[in-house]
Amino acid sequence: MPYTFKRLLEKISSEKTPGPSPTFSLFHMLHAIEIIARKTIGRNKLAESLNVGKGAVRTIIKRLRDAGLVAASKEGCTLTGKGLKLLNEYKSILRRTEIGKSELTLTDYNSAILIKNSGHKIKSGVEQRDAAIKVGAKGATTIIFKEGRLIIPAVSKNMIEDFPKAANQIVRHLKPGENDVIVIGSGNSLGEAEYGTLAAAWTLLDDC
Repeated sequence: MPYTFKRLLEKISSEKTPGPSPTFSLFHMLHAIEIIARKTIGRNKLAESLNVGKGAVRTIIKRLRDAGLVAASKEGCTLTGKGLKLLNEYKSILRRTEIGKSELTLTDYNSAILIKNSGHKIKSGVEQRDAAIKVGAKGATTIIFKEGRLIIPAVSKNMIEDFPKAANQIVRHLKPGENDVIVIGSGNSLGEAEYGTLAAAWTLLDDC
């Protein structure tokens, strides 16, 4: 399955420009699209929401605008039709939510993300954990919904028995289906946890 939004965001986030290397990642760009989709927003508020500097947010907006995803005016930034289409494709495959502490979380700030129909791509979950840590998360746990059960590879064959609080949170917030993957990530801030889960999910967005 071709993931158009993945290819496009990787392309525009990796563009080379004169000067220092960018201080933001493609996950900041994706989060910017999510924020702009909620309401028209100015540069300063967007920089604050993304926790990046004004120079970084100017570059983010410019790249999104050049790609036809965002329109900028005196009132602020809004999504274009193309931007909304990209966001809808992303949301049809990935769903994420903030969750509370449980047996599987490491800090007070935790995020969970569901990746549709990707359980067959999971080996041990180590690749997802390492991807989350690489972008600043404290850790991540990868879970598969298989035959009506939540499973953690090499750890638990039935989470409802071994980690009931975490299992109930996942079912309540994300409502997984057969072969879906859920990653729970923790960080020193909610932003770290969210970017960690996105980075983990990104490892599963290939074309097979």
